[in-house]
Amino acid sequence: MNYKLIAVDLDGTLYNDEPAISPATIQALIKAQEMGIRVAISSGRPLPGLFHARDALNLQKYHGMLVSYNGGKVVDTTNHETLYENAIPHELAVEVLKYLGNFPVIPMIDDGNVLYVTDKNAYRVREEALNDSMNCVEVSSLIDCLDFPLIKILTAIEPEKLPDVFKVIGKPYEGILDFVQSADFYIEAVPHGTSKATGLLKVCEKLGIHSDQIIAFGDAKNDLEMIKLAGHGVAMGNACDELKECADEVTLTNNENGIVHTLNHLIFS
Repeated sequence: MNYKLIAVDLDGTLYNDEPAISPATIQALIKAQEMGIRVAISSGRPLPGLFHARDALNLQKYHGMLVSYNGGKVVDTTNHETLYENAIPHELAVEVLKYLGNFPVIPMIDDGNVLYVTDKNAYRVREEALNDSMNCVEVSSLIDCLDFPLIKILTAIEPEKLPDVFKVIGKPYEGILDFVQSADFYIEAVPHGTSKATGLLKVCEKLGIHSDQIIAFGDAKNDLEMIKLAGHGVAMGNACDELKECADEVTLTNNENGIVHTLNHLIFS
């Protein structure tokens, strides 16, 4: 297969547990780009949370793509063109933010630059702001400060509580919003049908390539659609069981240069 796009999830995939991108992984992905293969970082993170990896992989030089917010926003790194953006309607966002008060979750929203929360010291808030390179602003009400397009609503929850909450939290909004688990402690709400796969399809349209020409790497449940879409879907060795079951290949873990291992036999051999 003549692969033309490598799509990589960020946390638990491109990043090892430090978290950092290993020199070997950087070298391999730059080598692939020098061969003419595009790279797309595909993550649940807001756009600024992808910039460190973008710069490390030199994506702006090689016309790479950023698929952020679990596919809710797609940007061309070279000309900064927004190829796609899908926001939650304002009235619906307000309704959902009220609804989340019924659950033991910590909602967080962002405008692409600032992360808004009602308690800076709440569970996972400081980590999220740091990981996404955003300023964290504490407000009395998320609803009152919502004067911008909201692409997703992120909620943090203690891992032991997540399974039971995840079973029920999205039921009133089936067919309207998708509630997805992006980590052991995150549940995210996005417009129905939004996924990393839909974001990558926008990339395919822009580049004039077929989904069969994608190699995709992931580790979590929010990577399922992307792995199924790709011509060669790869689950990291540390991936969840659901992803391993549907992947074309299970590679080494994110701490063992799993991306490099696969690219060596798939495109460099």
